Amino acid sequence: MSNTQKVFITGSSGGIGSSIAKKFNEIGCNLILISSSKEKLSKMKNLYGEKHFYYHLNISDLTNLTSKMEEIIDDHPDISVIINNAGLTSDSLLLRMKLEQWQEVINTNLSSNFVIIKSILPSMIKSKKGKIIGVSSVVAISGNPGQANYVSSKSGMIGFYKSLAHEVASRNINVNVVSPGFIVSPMTQKLNEIQKNKILDNIPMKKFGEPADVANLVYFLTSNEASYITGQNFHVNGGMLMV
Repeated sequence: MSNTQKVFITGSSGGIGSSIAKKFNEIGCNLILISSSKEKLSKMKNLYGEKHFYYHLNISDLTNLTSKMEEIIDDHPDISVIINNAGLTSDSLLLRMKLEQWQEVINTNLSSNFVIIKSILPSMIKSKKGKIIGVSSVVAISGNPGQANYVSSKSGMIGFYKSLAHEVASRNINVNVVSPGFIVSPMTQKLNEIQKNKILDNIPMKKFGEPADVANLVYFLTSNEASYITGQNFHVNGGMLMV
């Protein structure tokens, strides 16, 4: 990958997102990093320096996201890689789930993809190149109790990306999805030994994944080596779900 590539990453300050940002920074890409946390964004700025671009943005507010994307596109008409990694959970059994819980998760995890890609896609089509990656989840395929909103958003992503892959394949734009399983994160670190062992019982490799396991695949899918791969959903889950 040429180091002149400009890479747009949402959820860039989370566990997986920061690992993806680190990977692309190491190979010299210009990064456009989006985060809902000012504090974490500031830490990333200290880490990666002034040559990259940082935007504090709540992507669940679609009206604000739409206008902000117009600004970003004006500043960066040359984005060649989109990585939609941002994710939000607000768990509850369906009978107790509030409409706000449903809407916020769908907006953040699914509808934001529509707004972001629709904003950047025209310049990709014009330049006849682009790589678009969505980060979904193993539960998008398996389902998960208490996460009807999250699972709907992440499985919706898969359908959306496959449809988009059909639409833009002839324009030299590749569109793929990566679906992580249990990855080491602040969430997994909060689990007690009994909870961890119960999860590990269902993972043939008997270990949690590392954020770098996801970042390495995301990077590969944006490289020239993956130029004939599009419309696919890749699982990174230690064998937890084999489909």
